[in-house]
Amino acid sequence: MRSIWNGAISFGLVSIPIKLVNATESHAVSFRQIHTEDGGRIRYRKVCELEDREVTQAEIGKAYEDADGSMVPITDEDLSHLPIPTARTIEIVAFVPEERIDPLQMGAAYYLAASGAPAAKPYTLLREALKRSNRVAIAKFALRGRERLGMLRVVGDAIAMHGLLWPDEVRAPEGVAPDAGVTVRDQELDLADALMDTLGEIDLADLHDEYREALEEVIAAKSAGETPPEAREEAAPGKVLDLMAALESSVRAARESRGGEEDAPAEEAEVRPLRERGTPSRQTPKETGGKKSTSAAAKKTAAKKTAGRTTAGRTTAGKTVGKKAGEKAGEKAAAKEPAKKTAGRGTATKSTTKSATAKGAAKSTAKKAPSRKRSA
Repeated sequence: MRSIWNGAISFGLVSIPIKLVNATESHAVSFRQIHTEDGGRIRYRKVCELEDREVTQAEIGKAYEDADGSMVPITDEDLSHLPIPTARTIEIVAFVPEERIDPLQMGAAYYLAASGAPAAKPYTLLREALKRSNRVAIAKFALRGRERLGMLRVVGDAIAMHGLLWPDEVRAPEGVAPDAGVTVRDQELDLADALMDTLGEIDLADLHDEYREALEEVIAAKSAGETPPEAREEAAPGKVLDLMAALESSVRAARESRGGEEDAPAEEAEVRPLRERGTPSRQTPKETGGKKSTSAAAKKTAAKKTAGRTTAGRTTAGKTVGKKAGEKAGEKAAAKEPAKKTAGRGTATKSTTKSATAKGAAKSTAKKAPSRKRSA
């Protein structure tokens, strides 16, 4: 890898000669501007506005445009006298936990390569110190005519440096978030959690630029004089007015893309459709186990009471029960009912009630018997 900057890391009184190389590269497909009629290249020429002629690179200098539009020339000699101690030095100023660095500040990434054999020992010392402390180094350095802020961290066996924006270069997110007053329901959060669990994790190495690959296929086909492949048409997403429906559809689509619900992990969250507003909820099924026993007990009690109320004068299969049988039945029924109703009372009260009831039953039986004889 070609170095873009040579200097040293200043680590206290320790100086580590290093070379700065780019840690990233762009694979984007670039285009040139052409004249569509004849395919000629379109080029931009540097022309002096006052003389209206093209100038060479040697004739071009720097200037600062003032507010009124006037130009203030700045020479390389002017810049060389600036008090920048980091012109050829990456000066470490502090060591902080990595979570203290806001990702919004992070910019271009570089690798710091040890420059020569003498740099191997101090380079390794700094790397191992960063590993053991679980911290990153904050440094200042000068690159491309300006002083910059950087963060040094360990990547494998190398030290990498991320260019950082100065804190005052990061804008505050004012007016970005939606206005207050938005309420998110627990059901919506549950579906969002289910969607995240369904999507799960992914190895970033498996991701690739599909647009660039398709573009390269088009370029290859055009170069070979063939018809470029047509892109597959994707169904346009319909308008989803209900957030819950959108979340449920997203969960289903994510499960299908992962191979279906049968392949989903056991710990995957279960999603159940919620009822629409205004629709009465389905009542919980009644438990019948306990109520059956209660019903049976009620039937037995009713049967006992019915038996107690039965008088000796009822007709069975069209035959008239005799007077003696009616008296016995009336006495038994009269004896049972008072016994149930007066349970827990004194013995004297029980005997008095039984005798009074027996007499009343005998009288009613005697009155009913003649009427049955007449009807017979």
